[in-house]
Amino acid sequence: MPSHPAPTSLLRPPAPDRFWADAEVVLEPEDPRPGSWAGGPSAQLVDRTWWLAARLRRPVGEGRGFANVVSRSDDGVRFTPVVAVGKDRFGAESLERPALVHTPEGRWRLYVSCATPGTKHWRVDLLEADDVEGLATAEPRTVLPGSDREAVKDPVVRHDGRQWHLWASVHPLDDPDATDRMTTEHATSPDGVDWTWRGTALAGTPGSWDARGVRFATVVLDGDRTWALYDGRATTGENWEERTGLAEAGDDGRFTAAAAGPLLQSPYPPHGLRYADVVALPGGGARWFYEATRPDGAHELRTVLLDA
Repeated sequence: MPSHPAPTSLLRPPAPDRFWADAEVVLEPEDPRPGSWAGGPSAQLVDRTWWLAARLRRPVGEGRGFANVVSRSDDGVRFTPVVAVGKDRFGAESLERPALVHTPEGRWRLYVSCATPGTKHWRVDLLEADDVEGLATAEPRTVLPGSDREAVKDPVVRHDGRQWHLWASVHPLDDPDATDRMTTEHATSPDGVDWTWRGTALAGTPGSWDARGVRFATVVLDGDRTWALYDGRATTGENWEERTGLAEAGDDGRFTAAAAGPLLQSPYPPHGLRYADVVALPGGGARWFYEATRPDGAHELRTVLLDA
């Protein structure tokens, strides 16, 4: 895999003992019950200002993923909403985790996962503007259309100094009762708009905790060592309550799970901890953001500052 400029090289996988205990709540769901979520974070630190994109969701039958919100903060903990885009703007039945990107040219992009109404199909649309506020009126364009055979969603987007990389969860649609199955597929692009698929980055391990599906949450391009945190589940019943594992990339760009079990999980049943994202700090250490299950079954968005 290609190298990535500092300070990303300062990152290392998080220590489980501090990941939960030292965390603070950034965003709470609308109401305290299962199926109500605030999460799916994607973070950027630009000119000492934190920017955080997140997905808001209501239970099935009450709207599901109804909005993506981009907020700003001076400290990485207390955020103020700046832009909200609703599912109706995309003609979508639901929205999932967005990917917020600040390009080398200084522009802002929001990659939005959109559910096609009445189907199990997903696609990814792109909003682009000169500043974050401009995302509110940017015209959506589809960059990952999926197909009648595959749903595509939840992209992780990185620029390595030469080209763009994207990892997305891909769900086969051949069996209408098994569309929760997923692999993580890798794509590259010269501009972050037109993508070429390069193959499977990671698939679940049969008989293991991630057998039913795997979804990359964050990817760290770190010189000779590239690694990812990913969401995994063993069964259909664990859909929406994935736990987090660690995977390492080989020379061919394909990843292998680094352990036989999850690295991170919520202490509260059913132990969901997913969509972890990370930003390296210029002076060392990193701030992590993640979505996790609370005692009442709802999901909240949390952050933790960890040493290098």
